[in-house]
Amino acid sequence: MRTNNRQEDELGLAFGSINSGLPKDIVQQILSAEKIPIQKMEARKGKIENKKSLLADLLKRVENLRGAVYANKSDRSFREFSVSVSGDGVTATVDKNTAEPGTYQIEVIQLAQKSSAISNGVADKDKTYIGVGFLQYELPDGSSKEIYIDSDNSNLTGIAKLINGDPENGMRANVVDSGDGSDEPWKILITLEDTGDLAKARFPNLYLVDGETDIWFEGEREAQDAKIKLDGFELELPGNKSTELIPGVTIDLKKAKLGDEITLDIKEDTIKMTDKIDDLVTTMNEVIGFIKEQNALDETVDTSQTLGGDITLQTLESRIRSTVFEGIKTDFGPRRIGDLGLTFQRDGKLKLDKDKFQAALDDNLKMVAQVINGKYSIEGGKVNGFIDNLDKLVGDAVKRPGGILTSRKEGLDSQIKMIDRRIDSKERQIKRKEEHLKAKFARLEETISRIKTQGSGLAGMGGGFNPVQNLG
Repeated sequence: MRTNNRQEDELGLAFGSINSGLPKDIVQQILSAEKIPIQKMEARKGKIENKKSLLADLLKRVENLRGAVYANKSDRSFREFSVSVSGDGVTATVDKNTAEPGTYQIEVIQLAQKSSAISNGVADKDKTYIGVGFLQYELPDGSSKEIYIDSDNSNLTGIAKLINGDPENGMRANVVDSGDGSDEPWKILITLEDTGDLAKARFPNLYLVDGETDIWFEGEREAQDAKIKLDGFELELPGNKSTELIPGVTIDLKKAKLGDEITLDIKEDTIKMTDKIDDLVTTMNEVIGFIKEQNALDETVDTSQTLGGDITLQTLESRIRSTVFEGIKTDFGPRRIGDLGLTFQRDGKLKLDKDKFQAALDDNLKMVAQVINGKYSIEGGKVNGFIDNLDKLVGDAVKRPGGILTSRKEGLDSQIKMIDRRIDSKERQIKRKEEHLKAKFARLEETISRIKTQGSGLAGMGGGFNPVQNLG
């Protein structure tokens, strides 16, 4: 054994745990070097994905801006109305798409009501047996119906259940406690669903036999129309709610009082209109603020994974500024949105002077509406306003294909796909090399092992023969 060790020392070889004496992880070491380009590509891909994430944030902000633009897209959508009522007999709501400013006088003479009837009382709503038979009734359209009352439903609760179980009978029934302190407080109250003169009905007749007590209808109220005076003229309504009296206004009659005239006033709500434009400015500032944040570069910022200085952001910011400063033709001469109080601040963001904007609305709503939404002319068709120009800006940014932002996103997606293809190709190449190296070192291991075996045999025969040296 000492002779073999001496021979190995003379060769300069130190056989390890494998016969070749090479490191156990020699293949991994070689492959690690081969994987360095993949690591660099992955790092580059990560930076592009960071840019893509930032771009997605910007796209979301621009989409939010689109929503704010649509909220003011037309003259009708921009305008807001308020309605005030001087008394408590009427409430009203306004549909801004069809309403117009105006003042109206309303007097509620009579409320509409439903046909209804109430029975005499019985001792117990569930236990008092009132017999079996039929409940017959005639609806306002002249049709007659009947409900069979069997022994299982021969009490007030059962009759109400049968009536309410038929959705087509036009009636509803409730069992009520009259609270009169008598021994027979329970009664059934039947009411038709509709109000008005055309909903008058003949209330049911009860034909019941073998009951513990008789049952009949002791009280009845006829249906009637509502009656009002609108600007001094009497009108009738089938119900207490109407959308037909005043265009764009839903009127709900609450209380009738003869001689009590109520004033209903509809006017433009300039406060709400100002707030809507202020909300629009807020969403514009979300876009501008993002651009400013990305362009706030210093020596600590890794610009390879941000959008700082990106031509896309520069283009978008430039178009926003152009839109704000663009002149708009109105019937009152050329105007800019800045004339109404929208200006850029020192930090690059926009600010709306709400007092100035509202004052302009109160002074000349038509002029403001034309600045915001443009106007139509017989000669030239539509003259764009600020919202039209802003809508075009947003559309040019997010349209597919060819949008400023969407094209940038597609470019980043293309770069990521290209890197993925290169990584995939390199990984296949490394896989093939790994298989080749493993096979190569396996053959080397086998060859060295065989030589060592043969050398050990010859050394045992003596003579100082060195088989490894003789290989050369």
